[in-house]
Amino acid sequence: MLIYLGSDHAGFELKEKIKKYLKELGYAAEDKGAFKFDPDDDYPDFIRPVAEAVAASSESRGLIFGGSGQGEAIVANRVKGIRAAVFYGVYGGKWVGFGDKIVRLSRDHNDANILSIGARFVDENTAKNAVRLWLKTPFSGEARHRRRIDKIDPKN
Repeated sequence: MLIYLGSDHAGFELKEKIKKYLKELGYAAEDKGAFKFDPDDDYPDFIRPVAEAVAASSESRGLIFGGSGQGEAIVANRVKGIRAAVFYGVYGGKWVGFGDKIVRLSRDHNDANILSIGARFVDENTAKNAVRLWLKTPFSGEARHRRRIDKIDPKN
């Protein structure tokens, strides 16, 4: 499985750490930028290429990073075939409420192919735990979930 990465300035540092972590886990990763910290960059410039690459290959996934992850998910979800879920379910380095369940459900029920991480709300260890959990969680394939996903991007 190839993992595409993208971030703006707000997510740049966390993206770089997760890129190294993915290699430790044995995943192949391709970085779509940003390639340097630039406080004036714009997240669509880096997120859209990730979404387009993931949409072109059902065997790939994407990890995108920004301040909140919200704008990044909006951009990604504009690309047909993308189902980006936002994660920032922590506070003070601890899972808040059902943070781990949200990560699992994004894959199990929604077959999310991009995880958007709010770098201003997630520390490195929590991001690593979320990424590992998200990558290892399969889509359930249940008929009700497949039916709902098919309504998002009809084949006709």
